[in-house]
Amino acid sequence: MAEQNCPNCKENTFTWHNDDEESPFTIWSCRNCGYRAFENESTIRNCPNCNKGTDSILNDNIKTYWWCSNCDRTEIISN
Repeated sequence: MAEQNCPNCKENTFTWHNDDEESPFTIWSCRNCGYRAFENESTIRNCPNCNKGTDSILNDNIKTYWWCSNCDRTEIISN
């Protein structure tokens, strides 16, 4: 599994796993800063920046945002 750039600390240490007992979502976690977010894979769209189908919604304890795993773009979703 390839590591991605963490949306929190920007290091290339962000990975995912699935744990149906813990959460029905994909769990992303950073081994550098400990950041953790949850992804509902039904929200994937084409990124407005790179036009790849790698833009998905991540949720953490504070915010919900679009995150592109291809170009590292983030966009906070306001309520």
